[in-house]
Amino acid sequence: MSGVTSPPGVEVSSLESFLRAECPGLLTGPLRAGLLSGGRSNLTYLLTDGHERWVLRRPPLGHVLATAHDMGREFRVLGALHPTDVPVPRPIVSAGPDVLGAPFYVMEFADGDVLRERAQLEAAAAPALAGELVDVLARLHRLDPAAVGLADLGRPAGYLERQVRRWGTQLAASGSREVPGIAELGTRLGQRLPAHQRAGIVHGDYRLDNVVTGRDDGRVLGVLDWEMATLGDPLTDVASMVVWWDGIRGLDSPVAAVPGDVPGFPSGDTLVEHYARATGWDLAGFAWYLAFAYYKIAVIFEGIHYRAEQGLTVGEGFDRLGALVPALVERGHDALGTGLSG
Repeated sequence: MSGVTSPPGVEVSSLESFLRAECPGLLTGPLRAGLLSGGRSNLTYLLTDGHERWVLRRPPLGHVLATAHDMGREFRVLGALHPTDVPVPRPIVSAGPDVLGAPFYVMEFADGDVLRERAQLEAAAAPALAGELVDVLARLHRLDPAAVGLADLGRPAGYLERQVRRWGTQLAASGSREVPGIAELGTRLGQRLPAHQRAGIVHGDYRLDNVVTGRDDGRVLGVLDWEMATLGDPLTDVASMVVWWDGIRGLDSPVAAVPGDVPGFPSGDTLVEHYARATGWDLAGFAWYLAFAYYKIAVIFEGIHYRAEQGLTVGEGFDRLGALVPALVERGHDALGTGLSG
């Protein structure tokens, strides 16, 4: 906890009044709130009454792109998945902008580790950790959306085309500088769309530091950050996981620890092979998905760079994200083949 009575984005007295009215008996003492580390998109806060802990999520301050920070969507997905074998925190309550000036929701606190620092990554536990990360994702993708009440979460048909178009639109809305090759990467992706294979529940930002792991066994206790969840092509999740695992190695990312930078950790290719075995699915054409993952992350970092330039970000490391974008774009082109000029 930061010790700040009302951290940026959360007015504690208003929140406490809301929780006491909507969730009688939840609080047994005065409420305190502090900004948690991480959460460079939506903001994440730790709440406590001195006895129990909860987590609050709300959109970022300032410049917010349409459809990019849907709190109601996250809350609904958590409620649908909590009874399944995909581990997620239990959702408690959600609200519109009347209470805090922005929509938010509160969920239970998953008591484990979020592995964001290189020092937290132990090579001895690497194979088990990698396998668990992949197995949880495979379980998510094998779920029948209709069986968990999420049949209308998205439109799988045309998903990849819409994704390329959407992130191009996000780039146009957040662009504050010229980044060589970034628009061209979006164009190349649109010209080489894979044929539709299958659809499932897609997390949208699946990676090691978006899960809570057990302190002793590395088991995934909870998958976090469902703001981009939808129905779509599951291989977009696999590619995102791989890029965050070792695709950004060597870039000194301030966002999270990169297992690919740590000796003893398996490669991203190993994770892909594990996923193929766990699902029995054909991963032909996976290079396109890797290129798309680089493009999407580059656009997200451009949006954060835009907000940081305006002084509208909360937390550390934002000033370094913009410098990563050109390298991400270059790696996206390389994944598609022939580099920036292809």
